[in-house]
Amino acid sequence: MLLDEMVIDENNVGFIPSLGISFEVNETAKRIIELIKEGKSKEDIVKIISDEFDVSWGEAYADVEDFFIKLKVYGLIQ
Repeated sequence: MLLDEMVIDENNVGFIPSLGISFEVNETAKRIIELIKEGKSKEDIVKIISDEFDVSWGEAYADVEDFFIKLKVYGLIQ
């Protein structure tokens, strides 16, 4: 999984060395990536995002689901 090799710096710039690409991520995306790398399930990630960012479960679910779709489209996860 390409996401495993992604490095995110203090300025929220993500870099994937094997592809030589970089891009900016926001705090929520950065946290979701960290949680995926920790092996958390999508359901656990939704709960954590809801709690840490003080948003409803529904809003967190929509954001996490949307981000997972983007990660799949870009081939970063399966």
